[in-house]
Amino acid sequence: MFTGIVETTGEVLAVTDDEGGRRIRLSTPFQDLEPGQSISVSGACLTVEDFAPGEWVELFLARETLARTFFDTLTEGDRLNLERAMPADGRFDGHIVQGHVDATAEVVGIEQEGDGLANDVSEASSSERSEYDGDWTFTFSLPADHRDYLVEKGSITVDGISLTVADRHEDRFDVAIIPTTYDETTLSGKSVGDPVHLELDVVAKYVEQLC
Repeated sequence: MFTGIVETTGEVLAVTDDEGGRRIRLSTPFQDLEPGQSISVSGACLTVEDFAPGEWVELFLARETLARTFFDTLTEGDRLNLERAMPADGRFDGHIVQGHVDATAEVVGIEQEGDGLANDVSEASSSERSEYDGDWTFTFSLPADHRDYLVEKGSITVDGISLTVADRHEDRFDVAIIPTTYDETTLSGKSVGDPVHLELDVVAKYVEQLC
């Protein structure tokens, strides 16, 4: 289980395809991983196959994972969010995140907040946006078959990041991003049209099943 509090980002160092799926190698500063452990990679729970402490981790992506994520489009140089599994005695700072990707969506709008005004910077590049200060509002598409699970001020996981729904529309939703989250996750490199992973609040799914 994870909390959605991203610890770091890792760069894709290598991508190798075979008949069973895809194997990727990511850079990571983590020193304490072991083969068989779970790790959240941009919101997808994957199993550590091999690693070099403080250097890299190697993971296998099965066909089912590739079908449900944007990992089938990964290339060397891409950056992904990383979070180790939550320790039993750790703080629960985010919300319950299983690492099970429910759907892929896309970025449909980016605004930068400042001086009480919202400035649409959807067309700005990530390097141009790095010059801005202040909070951000990201708007993501909302797949039709997942709309009932989302409520305003409820929890949502986007690329492994625990976020709060600021506003919910019929086919999209907004989240407010503070500078720390923007700078320390892959959101700073996202542009309109880029894919993201969504994991819906597991509590909502259990309530639906019970009812």
